[in-house]
Amino acid sequence: MIVRIMGEGQVKVADSHFTELNKLDDELLAEMESGDEPGFRRTLGALLEAVRRLGEPLADESLEPSELILPAEDATLDEVKEMLSDDGLIPADPSTISPPD
Repeated sequence: MIVRIMGEGQVKVADSHFTELNKLDDELLAEMESGDEPGFRRTLGALLEAVRRLGEPLADESLEPSELILPAEDATLDEVKEMLSDDGLIPADPSTISPPD
């Protein structure tokens, strides 16, 4: 799956890594719901770092459509809330993501 981190670029992440990413996404969602700003900051950073670590960066000139878009590390709690779906930032089953038109 092609994942874009806003302001950084794209990485290709194997579906096999989504269990680990979903654990962080669930933690992030819980912190957002409770208003835990320090926890939100820490977990958002950990989630983005995991995507960077597990993914393979695509060249800047690559024009692959992003199947998933994640916020920048400095995004606010309110900005991230606007990006949420029912599953959080990352779907529980990556195969359910519809490719962009």
